[in-house]
Amino acid sequence: MLPFLTRDGKRVITSDEALELPRIPRSLVVVGSGAVGSEFASLYRSFGTEVTLLEALPRLLPQEDEEISAALTRAFVQRGIACRTGVTVRGAKVTADGVRVEATDSDGKPETFEAEILLVAVSREPVTDGLGLETTSIRPNPAGFVEVNEFMQTRDPDIYAIGDLVPTPGTAHLASKEGILAVEHMAGLDPRPIRYETVPNAVYTDPEVASVGLTEEAARATGQPIAVGRFPFTHSTKAMISGQQVGLVKIVSETRYDEVLGVHVVGPHATELIGEAAVGMTLETTTEEFFRAVRPHPTLSEAVMEAAENLHGESIHI
Repeated sequence: MLPFLTRDGKRVITSDEALELPRIPRSLVVVGSGAVGSEFASLYRSFGTEVTLLEALPRLLPQEDEEISAALTRAFVQRGIACRTGVTVRGAKVTADGVRVEATDSDGKPETFEAEILLVAVSREPVTDGLGLETTSIRPNPAGFVEVNEFMQTRDPDIYAIGDLVPTPGTAHLASKEGILAVEHMAGLDPRPIRYETVPNAVYTDPEVASVGLTEEAARATGQPIAVGRFPFTHSTKAMISGQQVGLVKIVSETRYDEVLGVHVVGPHATELIGEAAVGMTLETTTEEFFRAVRPHPTLSEAVMEAAENLHGESIHI
């Protein structure tokens, strides 16, 4: 929560409170276009709310691949969501009709945004109050998280920490796996540590966004030669049938062994499609193996195969 915001009349809310509003607001300003902010912007637009999405960084969903972020931005704009990037919020005042948000653009020029409700979705922090950490040797890091080893053990080997308490991606599916890993280690079993590079991200916007592994930018930063393949849903028969042709599948691989480094999806059922990519990367699959595996037709899963074919110059449908 930004420290300068007032909360009179619940005009300024957090993401948790956004699920408890007594009615749908006429207008909404969302500060922060990470997964949570983008999801609520998409959700309330579906309800008919006039939505303005503000992001301090140069693009929406800055943790995702740049090409995927651009595709989501286009989709949001087409849906009527006002997307503003490079905007830094400086303060907010509750007015008689709602909230006035004071900000500056990327050039430092002052701007004002007004809405009935302001939703602040800029960050997450661990909730450590009441855990009794002060009675242990455990001390949170400067960001407030508890550091753990590969088996989720804290500096006190008899105490484990998982999920929102540790500095790993804050997703329910990962927290569940961390909990299982911790319990198996407590029980004296020999569990495998989690390979965090194969843990998928899922953003439940419309259209959905999902990814696993390295973005194209991060892959190029490793210095190794890489290749990129794409397949747009405009060329997918199943997407055409269902009337959901926005978005694409993008695959990033290294060229020496053809190992898949990252898979990125924006479009229909992206959060379902990313599952096969997560399995493939766990098995250290190659892009050739991705497209040699036959998919049923017509399905959205063919788009993953087609993106792999495109990477190898084997595509015949685009």
